[in-house]
Amino acid sequence: MATVGRPGAPDAYHCGIDAAMDVIGGKWKVLILWALDESPRRFGELRRMLPGVTEKVLTSQLRELETHGIVSREVYDEIPPRVEYGLTERGVALGAALEPLGLWGREHVLGKTPRRVTPS
Repeated sequence: MATVGRPGAPDAYHCGIDAAMDVIGGKWKVLILWALDESPRRFGELRRMLPGVTEKVLTSQLRELETHGIVSREVYDEIPPRVEYGLTERGVALGAALEPLGLWGREHVLGKTPRRVTPS
């Protein structure tokens, strides 16, 4: 079985899930992806959408997602400065990959019937 080195770590990934979890691991990253799913957001908007996250943790998680190419950071040359965070193409693809996991959680953990998409 071939393994690929983890960025910045001496150990190696054992499978694709291990590699993906390295990117989205942590309490807030998946919720950040959820918050950015519909449109780019400013930092303050993200803080309001994610009650309980501290500024330090949100900043750190956004930087890590940006490093992995999941989130983009757009700085506008305005006074006062405006910064927006959005999903990259890679981030949109990750969101699509996480959608079945959300459906599973809705059905098996929350006990809600999953919404089925019917063809038109």
